[in-house]
Amino acid sequence: MLSLPPGPRRWPFIGSALHMPKHYAWRTFSKWKETYGNIIYLDVLGTPIVVINSASTARDLMDKRSSIYSDRPRPVILSVLLSLRAGLDQTFPFKQYGEAWRTQRRLISQYLVPSAMPEYHTIQGEEARKFVLRVMSNRDLHWTSESLRKQVELGIAASIFNVTYGYPLNSVDDIFLRQSIRVMDDFSKTIEAGVWIVDMIPQLKYIPSWMPGSGFLKIARDVRSNYEADNETFIPSICSAAHSSNLSPELEEQLSFAAFSALAAGLDTNISTFMSFILVMTLHPEIQAEARAEIDSCVGNLRLPTLDDKDSLPFVRSVVTEVMRLYPPGPLGVPHSLQQDDVYNDMFIPKKSIIIPNVWYMLRDPEVFDKPEIFNPSRYGGLDSEMLKVTDTTFGFGRRVCPGRYFAENTIFAIVATLLATCEILPPSDSTGKECRSEVPVAGTGAIA
Repeated sequence: MLSLPPGPRRWPFIGSALHMPKHYAWRTFSKWKETYGNIIYLDVLGTPIVVINSASTARDLMDKRSSIYSDRPRPVILSVLLSLRAGLDQTFPFKQYGEAWRTQRRLISQYLVPSAMPEYHTIQGEEARKFVLRVMSNRDLHWTSESLRKQVELGIAASIFNVTYGYPLNSVDDIFLRQSIRVMDDFSKTIEAGVWIVDMIPQLKYIPSWMPGSGFLKIARDVRSNYEADNETFIPSICSAAHSSNLSPELEEQLSFAAFSALAAGLDTNISTFMSFILVMTLHPEIQAEARAEIDSCVGNLRLPTLDDKDSLPFVRSVVTEVMRLYPPGPLGVPHSLQQDDVYNDMFIPKKSIIIPNVWYMLRDPEVFDKPEIFNPSRYGGLDSEMLKVTDTTFGFGRRVCPGRYFAENTIFAIVATLLATCEILPPSDSTGKECRSEVPVAGTGAIA
């Protein structure tokens, strides 16, 4: 007789609800791996949840059986937030699997295939140089984490806005940039596993705002104010190349949703990755020096590195890959949903199970990565085949894999290579000049397709 995958004890009516972690769930799921294995089952008030701690298992299910593992769950908190502004529920990272999702993905992904990437090299290189120039022109400024992050947001977003909308970004205070960041942050609040009690007890969405347990309603109101401000000023998101194809009004609308999805997902993951890179370089000056030496050897000192040099800079690529491995922008990715009952290794996985890939553990799996807690770009030997073990996991699985992964990788590489070639990244210092080293935080949601 088939049995459910192993997991924490389930109680009558509430199931495993008391065991569901509310914060840094990836760490708890990783500890459970020692007890329950690669597949962990929870029942949270009747909702089946399956956590996957193995990249090979994730590929067996979400890649090889993608026809039934490509749907998205519909958390109640997401429904509450999205209902406050018509249309946002149509963006394809959160859209249910079906024809409309396929249409949106097809509209945007045709411009993000590897063969199309050289068209964007000039823009990405120019924006990387502008970012470094802004940083160098303010070298006497006492940088704070907030001021640095705003510059990173502008540096990352500029390429995405330019390529997606043909819109130039020149200021950290640009209204379209700030509103996009707010929308991205709002969505980030909705997808952290276990945080929202309303997801466990859907009936709570009908309770009055004055009752205990209704805190999510206040957050929803705050999010609504952001969306309403955005709705008053945001321009239509129409890619000129696609628009020139004489799209129908219906397809133009789908294109606008798809373009906004690409913008939001690219901002979140790239900003998180680059902020982690900066902090890692302050902790590992010897690795920073080795990467700079590779650039100097390959490029020389008469010009800056470009994306055309990418294949000739395997150590720089390895540094970026190792940042993504140790500090993934989406530790739990975005959950999938199973569309029909399934059986895997004699375990029964019920229909409508929420499938959570524990990307954080997959990229620290000691069976795949030697001494996984150590930051070591040399572990890849400069081989793309080894780096793919990281990027193929970071950017999602199956039919929900991020369509903008190649553009995102190039954007990060362009800024990293330009920064390393022109600057030394040092840790902050206090008023006495003493260095202040910080731990690298895990940030981002990885809101992908």
